[in-house]
Amino acid sequence: MGVTLFGHNQAAYEAAVSQMKTFGKAAVIHPTGTGKSFLAFKLCADHPGDKVCWLSPSEHIFATQKENWQKAGGEELFNITFLTYARLMMLGEEEMKEIRPSYIILDEFHRCGAKMWGQGVQRLLMCCPHVPLLGLSATNIRYLDNQRDMADELFDGSVASEMTLGEAIVRGILYPPKYVLSVFSYQKELQQYEAQVRAAKGKAAREAAGKALEALRRALERAEGMEEVFRKNMPDPRGKYIVFCAGKSHMEEMMRKVPEWFGKVDASPHVYGVYSQDPEAEQSFRAFKEDESGHLKLLFCIDMLNEGIHVEGVSGVILLRPTVSPVVYKQQIGRALSASRKKEAVVFDVVLNVENLCSISALEEEMEEALKRFRLQGKEERIVFPRFQVADEAKDCIRLFQALEGTLSASWEMMYACAEEYAKEKGNLEVPKRYRTAKGYSLGQWLDTQRRVYAKKAAGRLTPEQVIRLEKIGMRWEGGWEASWERNLSCARRYYKEHGHLLVGAREEAYGVALGRWICQLRVAKKKEEGVGGLSPERIQELEEIGMVWDVPAYQWERNYASAKRYYQKYGNLDVPGDYIDEFGIRLGAWIAKLRTARRSLGYQGAELTQEQAARLENIGMDWEKKWDAAWEKSYQAAKAYYESTGSLDVPVSYQTKEGCRLGKWVRRQRDAYKCGNLTGERRKKLDVIGMTWESKRIWKG
Repeated sequence: MGVTLFGHNQAAYEAAVSQMKTFGKAAVIHPTGTGKSFLAFKLCADHPGDKVCWLSPSEHIFATQKENWQKAGGEELFNITFLTYARLMMLGEEEMKEIRPSYIILDEFHRCGAKMWGQGVQRLLMCCPHVPLLGLSATNIRYLDNQRDMADELFDGSVASEMTLGEAIVRGILYPPKYVLSVFSYQKELQQYEAQVRAAKGKAAREAAGKALEALRRALERAEGMEEVFRKNMPDPRGKYIVFCAGKSHMEEMMRKVPEWFGKVDASPHVYGVYSQDPEAEQSFRAFKEDESGHLKLLFCIDMLNEGIHVEGVSGVILLRPTVSPVVYKQQIGRALSASRKKEAVVFDVVLNVENLCSISALEEEMEEALKRFRLQGKEERIVFPRFQVADEAKDCIRLFQALEGTLSASWEMMYACAEEYAKEKGNLEVPKRYRTAKGYSLGQWLDTQRRVYAKKAAGRLTPEQVIRLEKIGMRWEGGWEASWERNLSCARRYYKEHGHLLVGAREEAYGVALGRWICQLRVAKKKEEGVGGLSPERIQELEEIGMVWDVPAYQWERNYASAKRYYQKYGNLDVPGDYIDEFGIRLGAWIAKLRTARRSLGYQGAELTQEQAARLENIGMDWEKKWDAAWEKSYQAAKAYYESTGSLDVPVSYQTKEGCRLGKWVRRQRDAYKCGNLTGERRKKLDVIGMTWESKRIWKG
């Protein structure tokens, strides 16, 4: 049994191995769905005696990749030491030195550009300066971080293989999708345009914009409903589709539309939902993957399937997100593409906005570039799919949207002139939102709208030229919340650097800001998965990369578990003294004692001690009853000796043996436990054998 790599991956693997031998490092930049994780597994399989340190953004990504490797016939690999980037950055110097890898793999290596995650990686690389380094990613550019090129920063430009999504489609590595553009949510956009039309200065401008807006409204009303769009373009009523949503409340709203939207495809579709804070997410995800029924299968999700995870047998994806970055956009449509797939998948883009339109254009441009290069190089034989099908269900609407924007551009020039005049007079564009010019123009509101359009939070379009012109007169694109976000984020970075964590007290202030309250608000927003207060997926990622902990109890449990594991590795047991505190200040003795109590009462601080947690502790030597049983057994032996000596267990409460056992009090505790129903049947029988009387005959004084 073994895995034979696809041709493009075999060539990339050989190039990577060669570059690691020559330069000590190699990066492979291949799009989602091409199987690049198999290169790293192949490296592990080819060096079974070498220890491989595999770093990844999450355990979930790695577990799914490993599952796909084994399904393809790959052997189980025992030479991998897996760590998340978040876990790596928390390791002490000694723990990091103990890794001692022969190879290091950086999966999704563009994530190493994050400040805190990157520091952890750099510490490891400094510990292991001569260890070969293999990096895998679909993109080497951090678009939201000044376009940083992580292939240059981490691998000194040593790229063994690079391929765009467009090239992968042209070469037939990924089967081209059918792309369906459609319209769903437009009422909000119409309302925003109506406000812009009303604000347009000049009768002619308002009339022209009003006509364009009315034409757009009629076109939207004539457009086919979503039920027809899905019926026409989703021919397989048994297919699997991943539906991407903006947040938890948005996902719940979209799930309620399933009967209306998909009723003409399947009257009884199987619907699954997953999001990162859902304790049942793994179970739902697995059920979706294993569902082979004759019904339509829909997996609604928010962020857990964007990166690094591939699901076999997916028929398509449905994009319901208002806006997406180029990286997230390609990751999402990549869920429907696979090097092993030999039939057309469908990508439904049902959120109409400029960002998505630009994204599909960018993909077409990548394909054009690949076609041109292959033809110039005389490698036409590589061209398998020169294009893919676009079913434009909203063609007229898009054209009319653009026409409407054109009619409003004249008023833009007029308002820009007002902004320019204000900037000359005041020296900035920090205009109060309610500010009006001497002629009555709402300059503050207009500038706020430009910021919202720039941030993709409002309908409309700013050309690159308009952006440059505004910036030249002092435009700052962040509003009040944006400025507050940057200030708080800067303080959070500083706090983490000084304390090594972001476990800020709810009422704690730091550096002049209420940092604890801000952190708590973010945790609540993330738990609700609603993107509250601008908490976008990109910002969630930004916070995680500087050490943000969303689930504090889970984090503390993992931290304590790591301490217990270190104790076990050092002493060979978990017989931890009750007052033991480890080198990091963790009160391990007290925690272990609480866990044993929790096991007996089936709860821990109000939360259930899960079977998985119990199993992990047992694997490092946890004996749930050991200390309790040992102490009880010792006292029982003293009671037995007393009975054999006196023929009775009527022990004075103050009696203490020569060895220091307070036998009188112990016997009384056994009687109390019996009366309360807390004494096990086995212990009662043992005490009955040595003459225990459950009602004391002695009359105690004092």
